[in-house]
Amino acid sequence: MKTYDLNERERTILRTIIYSFIQTATPVGSKFISKKGAVSWSSATIRNIMSDLEDEGFINHPHTSAGRVPTDKGYRIFVNSLMNLETLSLSEKDIISSQLNSLNSPDEIIMLTSKLISEISNQLGVVTAPRFTEGKLEKIEIISLSSTKLMVILSIEAGLVKTIMMEVKSDISRSILEKVSSLLNEKLSGLTLRDIKETFGDRLRDSVSEESGLIRLFIESSDKIFDETVLKSKMHISGTQNLLQQKEFISISNYKSIVELVNQDDMIVHILKKNENENGDISVTIGKENNEKQFEQLSVLQTQYKIGSMTGTIGIIGNKRMNYPKLIPLVNYIADSITNMFKN
Repeated sequence: MKTYDLNERERTILRTIIYSFIQTATPVGSKFISKKGAVSWSSATIRNIMSDLEDEGFINHPHTSAGRVPTDKGYRIFVNSLMNLETLSLSEKDIISSQLNSLNSPDEIIMLTSKLISEISNQLGVVTAPRFTEGKLEKIEIISLSSTKLMVILSIEAGLVKTIMMEVKSDISRSILEKVSSLLNEKLSGLTLRDIKETFGDRLRDSVSEESGLIRLFIESSDKIFDETVLKSKMHISGTQNLLQQKEFISISNYKSIVELVNQDDMIVHILKKNENENGDISVTIGKENNEKQFEQLSVLQTQYKIGSMTGTIGIIGNKRMNYPKLIPLVNYIADSITNMFKN
């Protein structure tokens, strides 16, 4: 994590500018800082410090305004070392917990948690589905629906279930279905879907018997059976209107860019994947740090939640002046709450 060598006066003024801009979206001048009583220095001293901060690239002034606004570099040092994280109140935690505890399925978690985050943060709330290839298989069942159709049921950890329909050329007896189910459970239970998908053929190739025709069909269909298609959607994003009502996105061009962005699931999933912290900790990427033109006016705050051994992403996409001290604890708390819900 990059650090910058600012003296205490510079740190105080920069912190004051950023906190004020987060709250008001208005450029901050030296008179405002002096009147606010944040420091006891004269306006001339404050102006000199602000001039140094601008020379160093931490703030700039828009157009002819006398006030200053933070740059990406300014927000970065703020997030790294200047802000004081807030603590969620007991009432806030109770509201979040009561809403999360009413959810019964991962589909509900993805959709309703993104809505909850967007309502609290007034930004875009984003939740991706847990990666089911990381999930461990608990049991396989094969059920005959007709002489030419089978239903395969995969029970994955944390109560998740995936069903697949398979076509067969002729009727298969119940005894063969039971034998193949038993064989598959013996060889595959406890493995992740990713491991099964990558090694399925090798694990079953030597199983030659009267059931070999059905096993061969499973080998040929393994990519379909053990892929990630379990939930209705890979990601849910909520709160578009929250973002569009904010000052930064009133212009037609910015409005259009946000509308286009929220309809590009692949782009958002790509950004979330690229910005993941290897340790699963909170990740904050600001403006041009995202290395995508459509994200140059946005910040992305994200972390991971877990369902069993599967991980998903929960986060906020919003303007660069989002309230980081408030929203970082919020995202961490919701992610931890979801993880704890599925521990048992």
